[in-house]
Amino acid sequence: METERFIGVDLAWAHSGTRTKPNETGVAAIDRRGVVVDCGWTRGIEETMAWLARTAVDGSALAFVDAPLIVDNPAGQRSCEREVGQRYGRWKVSANSTNQNSPRLAGVLLRERLEESGWVYDDGRGGPPAGGLVMSECYPYTTLVGARELGYDQERPTYKRRPVRVPTAQWREVRARECDRLIERMAGLATTDPPLLLASHAVSRRLLDEPSPQAAADYKHREDLLDALLCAWTASLWSRHGLERCQVLGADGLAPGVRAPTIIAPARPEQRRVRP
Repeated sequence: METERFIGVDLAWAHSGTRTKPNETGVAAIDRRGVVVDCGWTRGIEETMAWLARTAVDGSALAFVDAPLIVDNPAGQRSCEREVGQRYGRWKVSANSTNQNSPRLAGVLLRERLEESGWVYDDGRGGPPAGGLVMSECYPYTTLVGARELGYDQERPTYKRRPVRVPTAQWREVRARECDRLIERMAGLATTDPPLLLASHAVSRRLLDEPSPQAAADYKHREDLLDALLCAWTASLWSRHGLERCQVLGADGLAPGVRAPTIIAPARPEQRRVRP
């Protein structure tokens, strides 16, 4: 059975307690034609699980999650996170460090809960899955600079982290303008292989129709949805083109059968490790 639905989850990494309102998680689902089947926001693991159960119909879906799913290192940085900096650092892309002492491990909890409900974690070393309910880890920044379709040939867009060169007083205006440029480029994915049709759903279409807000909370709301859509498109790219267009970070030197903490990342030829 071919995978028919590609899901992106920009997970709020912290798992809030019962007294704290969880941060928003961006969620998006597209089909093989790039049509946005559903997208929006959830709060907390329970809402996210319920949305996934509604969205992953017919027992065939590939979910790419922007959060650490496997964390087996007691300290330091996971090898997949280290390789993000090694292979994408020239484009000003790096990853936060995650280990078993990290306080923000909602991704691990989500994976465990999804596995209980029939999902399977896939580290990507065997290539794209042929079907079933499968989840893998991704990182949208690697998509932005690793997918040539988006055109970030020199460095990542400044839609999230303030560069030193941008004064604090100008940051919100610069960030909103850069986000609008990113949305324009994502709109261009309508004619790529695989496609992403932002205008095909009322919620994602508002990204095209409304300028990016400057207020912090409103901007974060939009950013979470953008990252979820990028995750969904990355899942579709992986399913369509596999290792021809993507690489598996963190997989080197592991024995077969060992479930690895990996990040599946789109890659240009110059972003791949040169084999001896």
